[in-house]
Order: sequence, then structure tokens, then C-alpha cells
Amino acid sequence: MQKKLEAYKDFVPKQVLAKKLGVTSATQKQYDQALIALVNKGVVVEKKGRLILSRRLGLIPATIVKLAGRFGFARELDGTTEFFVPGRAFKGAMVGDSVLLKRLPPRGESPEAEVVKVIAQGNRTLTGTLLVTDEGKFVKLDDMPNIPIRLVKGGVLGAADGDKVGVELVVRGESHQAHKAKVIEVFGSSDTAQACALSVLSANGIATEFPGDVLDQARAAGRKEITEKDLSYRLDLRGEPIFTIDGADTKDIDDAVSVIKYADGYKLGVHIADVSHYVKEGTPLDNEAFARGTSVYYANSVIPMLPKELSNGICSLNPQEDRLAFSCLMELDASGVMQRYEFKKTVIRSRVKGVYSELNRIYDDTVDETIKQKYAEVLQELPAMKELAELRMKLRKQRGTPDLDSPESKIIIGEDGTAIDIKPRERGFTEGLIEEFMLCANEAAATLAKTNYIPFVYRIHEKPTPEKLEALAETLRLLGLNASAITSSVSPKDMADILEKAKSSPLYRIVNNQVLRAMAKARYSDNPVGHFGLVLENYSHFTSPIRRYPDLAIHRILSAYIAGVEKEKLDKRFSGFAKAVGVSSSESELRAMTAERDCEDCYKAEYMRKHIGEVYEGVISSAAQHGVYVELENTVEGLIHVDRFPPGNYEFDGRMQFTDTVSGRRFRIGDRVKVVVSGADVAAGNIDFDFAETAQPIE
Repeated sequence: MQKKLEAYKDFVPKQVLAKKLGVTSATQKQYDQALIALVNKGVVVEKKGRLILSRRLGLIPATIVKLAGRFGFARELDGTTEFFVPGRAFKGAMVGDSVLLKRLPPRGESPEAEVVKVIAQGNRTLTGTLLVTDEGKFVKLDDMPNIPIRLVKGGVLGAADGDKVGVELVVRGESHQAHKAKVIEVFGSSDTAQACALSVLSANGIATEFPGDVLDQARAAGRKEITEKDLSYRLDLRGEPIFTIDGADTKDIDDAVSVIKYADGYKLGVHIADVSHYVKEGTPLDNEAFARGTSVYYANSVIPMLPKELSNGICSLNPQEDRLAFSCLMELDASGVMQRYEFKKTVIRSRVKGVYSELNRIYDDTVDETIKQKYAEVLQELPAMKELAELRMKLRKQRGTPDLDSPESKIIIGEDGTAIDIKPRERGFTEGLIEEFMLCANEAAATLAKTNYIPFVYRIHEKPTPEKLEALAETLRLLGLNASAITSSVSPKDMADILEKAKSSPLYRIVNNQVLRAMAKARYSDNPVGHFGLVLENYSHFTSPIRRYPDLAIHRILSAYIAGVEKEKLDKRFSGFAKAVGVSSSESELRAMTAERDCEDCYKAEYMRKHIGEVYEGVISSAAQHGVYVELENTVEGLIHVDRFPPGNYEFDGRMQFTDTVSGRRFRIGDRVKVVVSGADVAAGNIDFDFAETAQPIE
């Protein structure tokens, strides 16, 4: 339809276009639906039964992605360009709305536009904080905190002043101030991270409860026992010393491992819960898992992709229980290089629920006899596992994989549900061991699919964009580092070398963060373009079907393949499926990551609010026009606003430092500084610092 409309530079009657497309009475409904979709997206403009491509009118279909009081941003429909939109030019558009934009003369580096028309309202839940004033009752939206929206009479739903709420716009005006809303959900006091986290989940469309038919199906599956029929076509590995290794509090256990050492190499088994046996294609359970895309983890909470009857029950590889599995059985030579692999449907029985911290102590030889006794059935496997993991780590380094550090926070929650401590999440040798073994299975799955030309969902990671590379090179130069390798032909090894050279420097943490920011976002796709960050031609996610839909999807595809389904039938059944999973799961992952980060920010603010006035030491981790961000040793990050700097005339270089033109005092990324906690907004997840003492960087 779009191609046909390309021929018309002016409006064309709908019936003329239909005739050109050969629309018949049998296809009229499909034509109408396709047209409505294009109009709702803003690709096509309809006026009195006549049609034209929006760009013929100089209009750009886009989605509102951010509001910030006096300005916001809209992203072009194809994702290529993000436009700055002044507050006066929004026409009342909200985050998630589909709009038509018209370009404005840019006043800065970003392209600028105004909203001409709101085409379709977004279905995103709006959340905010209830305000009761002498002038009435309002909601201060999280997306738009500077413009309170008036609540209609009776639209409070029992919420009190300061409560975190979900609202629905019942009147939409031509400006944000003209909107009116009503409360549709009350989460609790905005002073608590628990309530604020619930509002974050709601705003991101992440349901905390499952529909009734999905729960019924999960319960029925959870009650099923393993039958002789289930075992008739499976390889029985219940006699093998297989076991799981996870965090101490993990309940959704979806992977187990086994290693046998031979004179000329190793046999590595990665055994994954056979979730596709229980979650059948096209069922309510499957549709719900597809829509969720992934489990969501924050603080001490999990919003699972599958109901707990499956995720913590029949699908979880609990110790000393028979479980159906999908195993990747690999042979590796004495150097750790994979020689052969095969995928088999199996039945396993995990010997023990291994815990990272306990196994780290075994490998460090700091363990007591009680823990050794717990692992008695698999102790003889542990040296071979360590050897193989070290070989795989060595191979990863040899192929030039950047050793990037992504520090995570461990938020400790007290009995009252509030954050009582925050620490960096520790990572020992065993965490790396499991990661290496999972990488092997994930690579094998992708290689099998690619070499046999079957539809698949790959995990891909493209090269950094030229713009990000240019920004990284400039930052490295400003830090006094050699950035000559950061060009359009940069390799992963170039990145790895930069990190290695900075490792013994005080700048390492900053260099690591800057390289991380330069990297593209990994995503899912049916097109196997490889993984830049891991330096692998073939990669996928096979190992976590309980908590990631792409893994479940490729289990389904591989199950059909090893069952002998012909390629033509595989193509017909899974080509469209793989493409849809790639798109949907990438979006779900981004949504989950955003929600997890925002929820944890609320808990961090809740914790730091108890420490107002206390002094900490940290590192300036980033800089922006409005100030510098300082990261503490416990992973908490806060803002020192430029207005709170010591007296002076500060100029920002646009990238990494502020300089006082009078005294020469400088605040730069990488500087160690002492700060005092001056404020914490739990609802917004924001923390404010001031410089402590003389505000001089620590030498």
C-alpha cells in the first residue's frame, strides 16, 4: 500500500487506491485494517476519504518518548532520529502517544520539531503522586512532574495526599495544563520504595498477577507427573553427577551442569529445564509468556515470566527430583576448544543445589567440612570443572573479548520491607565458571541453527555506531589516553587493549564506564550477524527458558529439528515466529531493564534518605550541563547540581568537566571527592549530594 501511495504527490481517493491494489470484496476487510493501522501510526494521512503519505506533507510519524516539564523528545517511527520538542509545541501529547511532527529550525545540536497532531493515544499507564492543595486535588505525573494534572470531582479512589497512584486521562486538552484525570489505582505512600516500585511496574505495563486461565493451566501442568511415555524418547542421565549452581535465594532453577575429564579433553553437559514440554505453542500460558518476554528482578522481588507453579515447581531443577531437561552435550579438546556437540531430550536428577558462595569457598580452600559434605556426590567433578572453565576464560581473552565490568547492586531489605543496606554484588570464580559453560551451550545452539539454515532467534550485538565511537575517542583523549585505535574499523580487541592498559590506573572505572556506554545494545534477531562484545560469529540464548522467552522459543524450534521435522515445514512453522520473537523480546527486555533500574533507584533513595547529612567518598562518574554525578563505593549514585558548586563562574566542556574561570578549580570525571548526602526523593528515585569540606578532589 505504501509503495502504491509513493506514486501520488497529492491526496488520492481511497477507492482509487483500492482499485490500484486490486482489492476485492474478499480482501476488502484486510485492506481496511491495513489502512487503519497505517493511519494510526501516522504513515498515512486521511482527509475526507482521501489519502496521502504523511511525508508528502512534510510530516514525520513519531512516538513521544520523554517529557521533562518544559521540553521533551519524540522518536521517529523507524527509530532513526530523536527530536527535541519544546514544551509549547506538544499540543498536549503524552509519553507513548503516536504523533505527526513538523521540523523546526534547530537551536542546538539536536533536530527540533513540533507536534502537529496526536494520532493515537498511548496505552501506557500514567503514574504519579497525589497532591492536595487549597486549589484542589492534582496528580504530579512521574513523566511530567512540573505540570500537575487536575483530578475530576470524585476521581480520587480513596487515595491520600502523597500517595503513589495510577491515573487515567478522562479529558484531553490542546495543552498539558488542560488535561484532567481520575485515579484508577492506589499503590501506597510515595515515601516507600515498595509502593513506588509497584507504580514503576504499572507504568511499564508489567503485570504482577497472572490471568485466571493462565494460572489454571500452570497449576494443571505443575500437577503432572513424569510418565513412561515422557521418558520413552529421552536419554536417561539420572545416574550422572549433574548439579545446579545459583544464588542462595534462587527458586527458578533452569540450568544444571556436568563435566567429565578424559585424557584428551572434556565432556561438558549443560542441562536446561525442558520448559517447552509444559508450555505448548499458542496456549494462554504461551501467549502470556510471549507478552511478558522476561522475568523482572529488583531488590528482593521477582515478577516471573511463568507462574511459580512452573518456574519454582515442575520446571525448576530442584535437587533429588526427576526433571525433564533439554541437554547440550559437548566434547572439548585438552585446550578447551569445542570439537563436537549434540542436543538431546533427557531426564536428569540434580545431586545438590549448589550455591555460588559455597563453591567459591571450596575453590579457595576456605570451606568447612559441613559444606564439603553437602557436595560429597559431586566433589570429584569440581577440579575438572575448574580446569575447563579456566581454559575457556583463556580462550575468551585470546580472541580479544573486552573484559567489561558491569557492577550490580545488592539491596538488602529488612523485615519492614524497606532498604536497610546496599552493597556491590560480589562475583567470584564460580559465577565466571557457570557463565563460560552457558556461553558454550548458547554458541552451540546458534551454530547448529545457522549451519542447518533453520529459522532461529539469535542474540546479536552490533559494532558501536560512528557517533558513539567518536564520543568515546574524544573522552579518552581528554583523559590523556591514546585513542588512535577508536576508529570506524575498531575491533573488540582494540577495546580490550584500552581497558587492559587502564586497569592499573585510577581512571579504570571511568574508562570502563565510557566503553560500556559506547557499546551497542545487544538484542534478539532472526538474522545471525554475530556478537561483537563476545567476539562470536554465532550466539543465542538457550539456557534460561524459565525466565526468557527467546530461550523458550528456540527450545521449541530445536525440539522440532531434533525430532526430524523437515526443513520446509520448519521454515513454514517458525520463520514468522522467530522474527516476531526477536522484535517483541528485544522490546520486553528493554522494558524490564528500565523497570528494574527505576525500582532499584527508589530503594537506593529510600536507603540514603536515612543517611542525610552523612559524608561519603566517591568518584565523579559522569557530567552534564546541570551538574556532576558521583558514584559511591556501595554503587549509589547522586547528583551535585551546578547551583550547589562552591562560588565561582563554571563552564562545562560539554563532555566531562566543569572549570571555574576565576579560580581554575576543576571538577572532572574520574576525580575522587567527598560528598555529603543532602536529599533523597524516593518517588523519583533521585539522590542529591553536596561537596563536603573544601570541595577539592582527593589526590
